[in-house]
Amino acid sequence: MITDRVPFAAKNLKQTGEDLDQIMTEKMKTAVIGVGHLGREHARIYAGLDDANLIAVCDTHETNGRTVAERFGVPFVSDYRELLGEVEAVSVATPTVNHHEVTCACLEAGISVLVEKPISRTLAEADEMIALAKTKGAVLQVGHIERFNPAFRVLQQNITKPRFFEAHRMGIFTPRSLDIDVVMDLMVHELDIIATLVQADVVRIDAVGIPILTPKVDLANARLEFADGCIANITASRVSGERLRKLRVFQPNEYYSLDYADQQVVMCRLVPPKQSGSLPEIVAGNLDVTKREPLLAEIESFVAAVRDRSTPVVTGEEGRRALALATEVLDKIKAHSNRSGIGLHFE
Repeated sequence: MITDRVPFAAKNLKQTGEDLDQIMTEKMKTAVIGVGHLGREHARIYAGLDDANLIAVCDTHETNGRTVAERFGVPFVSDYRELLGEVEAVSVATPTVNHHEVTCACLEAGISVLVEKPISRTLAEADEMIALAKTKGAVLQVGHIERFNPAFRVLQQNITKPRFFEAHRMGIFTPRSLDIDVVMDLMVHELDIIATLVQADVVRIDAVGIPILTPKVDLANARLEFADGCIANITASRVSGERLRKLRVFQPNEYYSLDYADQQVVMCRLVPPKQSGSLPEIVAGNLDVTKREPLLAEIESFVAAVRDRSTPVVTGEEGRRALALATEVLDKIKAHSNRSGIGLHFE
């Protein structure tokens, strides 16, 4: 049971007891389970929201958890079960191996969940999470953060018939997220984004991957073919010498280049020739993008979905779709690894 529950946002306000009771009633009670590198950013945002109260943080690593709790003036708990019955919504930012257990326990208690990507380790786990959310009437949102990148939102408004994608997501090696491979850690972002933009099923996947600094896949390339003929070529690396997050899209007479990090979209368009026999012109320029922190937009959207009991932007089913594609990519990598003699660790 959490006893120290004065909300951080109201803690230092000179309010009457009645005013504080009203704030506690109106604001959604939230918590973050897993406050590592990403989870602590979830906590920061909840603590600053006008319509939510961060009432606790949870982590199995006590020193780290208490540091984050002290930073935001909220209680620390080491066991997520202490939050059941105390909160209305949580972010689950634990290692992927714990997503299913923690999310299901929260959903069973009627708590809505924003679970970080990938949704779970297996499709069977994802199915159970999705079904439980429906049974309990709780919101289940998956943390595919690039959906909330304002540059992607602008790009999405302009894509009508994509024919080819070229995606690169490269990161400098860090000791984080080594419980999963680069496909589940990084490539899953592009798998979700591209599947969202293409209104057709994937009919073929080819993929290769190699270990570099870990026994798992650190560098991977996948080629997806969709039923409508669209092709996507995706490269992901967590051992690059630079950070790069770019997506290039071609559709009839148009080309778009999206930079997730800079939140920019460049558009090139063919203009028909003014005179017969002349070549078409190419018009290029940046599209208007209002920059904003994607994680803030994601959490605000989650809180709104919980409050309104509306469908979240990234549903459990869409999280499962990305996981299914990532799983098939890994199956193709495994088959290639066996043929080529590349040593990889698969659980």
